[in-house]
Amino acid sequence: METIENNFRARDYEVDIRFPEFTCLCPMTSQPDFAEIIITYVPDALLVELKSLKLYLNAYREKGIFHEEAVNRILDDFVTTVHPKKVTVTGTFNVRGGLYTTVRADYSA
Repeated sequence: METIENNFRARDYEVDIRFPEFTCLCPMTSQPDFAEIIITYVPDALLVELKSLKLYLNAYREKGIFHEEAVNRILDDFVTTVHPKKVTVTGTFNVRGGLYTTVRADYSA
């Protein structure tokens, strides 16, 4: 993930990013899991550069990872790189075995 300067840091505003093509692998079965990842954040000095975010999220395609771990890892990496005032990462995972899973993790500076 890369960042760019926030030229409007004097005011608080919210950025919503939706990535409806998130995929990862179930660590138990190695079958693909599909989800929409939504990142909502209030930037401070930096903004996330969108192409680099897309490449970062696409890197999960070959990772065996549980839904809860994926969302929390994305949150941790986003906070470490972008240093937002606050951020919420939501993963809405498609049905598997009759169950839908939504995982939400928050950070506030």
